[in-house]
Amino acid sequence: MDHRPQAWGRPRDDVYGAYDASYMQTNGPNQHTQSPVVTGTSVVAIKFKDGVVMAADNLASYGSLARFTDVKRIRTFADTSIVGFGGDVSDMQYLDRHLTELSIDEAYQQTAHTLNARSLHKYLSKLLYHRRSKFDPLWNHLLVAGLDEEGKPFLAAADLLGTTFSSPSLATGFGSMLAQPIMRRYVPDEESVANLTRDKAVEVVRECMKVLFYRDARSLDSYSLAVVTKDGIELSENEKLEKQSWAFADRIKGYGTQTV
Repeated sequence: MDHRPQAWGRPRDDVYGAYDASYMQTNGPNQHTQSPVVTGTSVVAIKFKDGVVMAADNLASYGSLARFTDVKRIRTFADTSIVGFGGDVSDMQYLDRHLTELSIDEAYQQTAHTLNARSLHKYLSKLLYHRRSKFDPLWNHLLVAGLDEEGKPFLAAADLLGTTFSSPSLATGFGSMLAQPIMRRYVPDEESVANLTRDKAVEVVRECMKVLFYRDARSLDSYSLAVVTKDGIELSENEKLEKQSWAFADRIKGYGTQTV
């Protein structure tokens, strides 16, 4: 083998002949990612009378492997809005850097105006649609939460196609099937949001994260929880599920690598 760093892993040309790269078809068109590799699962969010609660677990899966267990998938923007990311982690990191640059530009403007949650959601949806139109989509499903220009709770979603929709409760991934039925018991429509308190909303979201941990194989028992109100954003990135039913497993003879 040719052990020079610039040719690691290649057979030596003087022994085996020149390497034939014609099969790689390097003169073809550029190809973009069509199947994300490292991904995050569900993001759940629900409105209450004074704001929005959002949660997402801290796991990034490498295919079916629970590879990265400390990946925070909720980001704050200008201390007024929060964005939850589902889907490809590398595209999430790209969007995170983009939002950081956008917030810096907003801070340096002469006016005191900053993007509210509704404006931020519209901006991100246009960005996602633009990338989709170039056949190079960002493989993410976003939830944007905060307050609108009237100070009312705002929650909306945007996917990799630029499709947008809003609801009193939203979820991505398996959460759209497992968590949404739970949240819709409490906020079936916009009118019912005024009857939901903050404490109850947090309790409902915690219950959703518990159900997802037990039913979604790509989830984790540690998660981030954010609450956005007119007083600002409260973000806790190291929440843990309590009273886990799986805890009995380490007492079973033959479980894992233990020897009895």
